[in-house]
Amino acid sequence: IQLLTVSCLNIEVFDSLVSYLEQGLLVKDELKLRERYMKSFQFKLDMASMVPTDLLYIVFGFSYPEIRLNKLLRFNRMLEFFQRTETRTNYPNALRISNLVMYIVIIIHWNACLYYSFSKAVGFGADRFVYPDPSDPEFGRLVRKYAYSMYWSTLTLTTIGETPPPVENSEYFFVVTDFLVGVLIFATIVGNVGSMITNMNAARADFQAHIVCVCAALQVTKDLEKRVIKWFDFLWTNKKAVDEREVLKYLPDKLRAEIAINVHLDTLKKVRIFADCEAGLLVELVLKLQPQVYSPGDYICKKGDIGREMYIIKEGKLAVVADDGIKQFVVLSDGSYFGEISILAIKGSKAGNRRTANIRSIGYSDLFCLSKDDLMEALTEYPDAKAMLEEKGRQILMKDGLLDLEGPDPKEIEEKVDRMTSTLDVLQTRYARLLAEHEATHSKLKYRVTRLEKKMQPVLTLSVTDRRRAAGQVRGDQEVQPGRRSAIGREPRQLLLLRRRR
Repeated sequence: IQLLTVSCLNIEVFDSLVSYLEQGLLVKDELKLRERYMKSFQFKLDMASMVPTDLLYIVFGFSYPEIRLNKLLRFNRMLEFFQRTETRTNYPNALRISNLVMYIVIIIHWNACLYYSFSKAVGFGADRFVYPDPSDPEFGRLVRKYAYSMYWSTLTLTTIGETPPPVENSEYFFVVTDFLVGVLIFATIVGNVGSMITNMNAARADFQAHIVCVCAALQVTKDLEKRVIKWFDFLWTNKKAVDEREVLKYLPDKLRAEIAINVHLDTLKKVRIFADCEAGLLVELVLKLQPQVYSPGDYICKKGDIGREMYIIKEGKLAVVADDGIKQFVVLSDGSYFGEISILAIKGSKAGNRRTANIRSIGYSDLFCLSKDDLMEALTEYPDAKAMLEEKGRQILMKDGLLDLEGPDPKEIEEKVDRMTSTLDVLQTRYARLLAEHEATHSKLKYRVTRLEKKMQPVLTLSVTDRRRAAGQVRGDQEVQPGRRSAIGREPRQLLLLRRRR
């Protein structure tokens, strides 16, 4: 009765309150959860496993443990537990190995129970294959029964030892079936073990392939090869081998932004010019931060270089060194930043957008980089924040004595350049329009001249023919009467003049 009460309480409280998704929403209403559970097939299995078959021990005694086989119907609950635990643990490979070992023990235990039941059906001590007679004090203890059965089951399923040979036909069939099941099960287990070991080493093997590709394929020098190997070892030791952008690209934009804010927002707020910026701009900038790792001795920037990005130190130490690269002026540590003024292009800055110092990595340094283009792209939607950042940068330059108030205004120069560019674009547009109109007019005139020539060609041909005829008649009259003009000779000339007038 107590077992039945506990089982009912378990189903009522725990199993029926498992939430589920409906149209993308997590349902937590207890009435809906109970209704859905009672309509499922799992509810029927749970009810069958709750049947109090233990009460049959009163009738048959404790010699028949098979009457509790209905409890195995809840085996899938264990599988569900392992599946959910694997998705929530930080060590999935260790959990898989533990589950595999437990499955092996369970299978051997079940087979041992089956062997003991088979021996009881054939008869204890009937032959050397079955379990010895429990009436013998040595084999009558419960511990010896379980140990002997587990030993026989392990040897049979693993096929690594000799067991007593079967005698009866039923024993032969039992052993053959046991062997086949053991081969199938352990083949599956060995395959899963191999897959887990391969998965555990897959990341390392892929990482080693990158090292081979850089060092062997590119044929670098020995010194450079050592630096490459040390750099890769640092990435692997500090778990920086995985590109976070490759991992986050499978997430939706909203969730990716929340992760970036949770990880990097506090780091960005340490920069004094961004301390009072509105939250929307900080979110935009956080998504544009690019992680970079520098090896010992690498220069992050050199004096006189054009500043196109600013840096925030996440982890490591950087040194501001002299031109010789040895003498150190200042050491920058976690949370420090530099280069923020150069990407703002403050008017009157004596340094302009040039670097004013040499900064070198002392050890391995993990930095965040924010480029000028990304900052300006984000500031296009926040003009007030842009003006505030420029004012803060101007105050910093004035405090450090790097602001020239009498110099030319870069903003005015930029506006003039923009006006000249727009004027040039207008002039180019007008020139293109005039050129098109000229070509169109020229084509029309050429077409009209061609049509006129075609129309005048018959008239000109007829005029030439009449002129030749008239000339022939005049010559004939002159030969007949040289001193007298014929009236016939004048007629063609008059016709010719009339046609020309027409």
